[in-house]
Amino acid sequence: MKKIAVVYWSQTGNTEQMAMAVLEGIRSSGADGTVFTASEFNPDETVHYDAIAFGCPAMGAEELEGTEFEPIFSSCESKLNGKKIALFGSYGWGTGEWMDIWKDRCIRSGTDIAATLICNYEPDDEILNKCKALGSALAG
Repeated sequence: MKKIAVVYWSQTGNTEQMAMAVLEGIRSSGADGTVFTASEFNPDETVHYDAIAFGCPAMGAEELEGTEFEPIFSSCESKLNGKKIALFGSYGWGTGEWMDIWKDRCIRSGTDIAATLICNYEPDDEILNKCKALGSALAG
């Protein structure tokens, strides 16, 4: 059975809703899924997961949240080779450029990006279904 982590940071609850839907998709596909806030996840545990979904909203000038999420993600980055990774998050302004920057960063470091998903403001049923599909794709 695949073991998959969902690691996220959320300020307004939008990215948290997405994380829970990703987790639902993982579990409904028969994989072992565990959700963590960024402050709960230990980067050394990365080795114990077959895949990881990372969720973070756009902050400031189209960037990852810098106090909790960015340090955890940076600590995980060198440990992600050979794992399927998904990136997701919400944004309230701009065009979602933070996701393109984040994805490019991962590709440059050799990370296998299985999927990305962004949501403008609060996720609706369509986005939550896409989050579940993202979780299923990681489990597959």
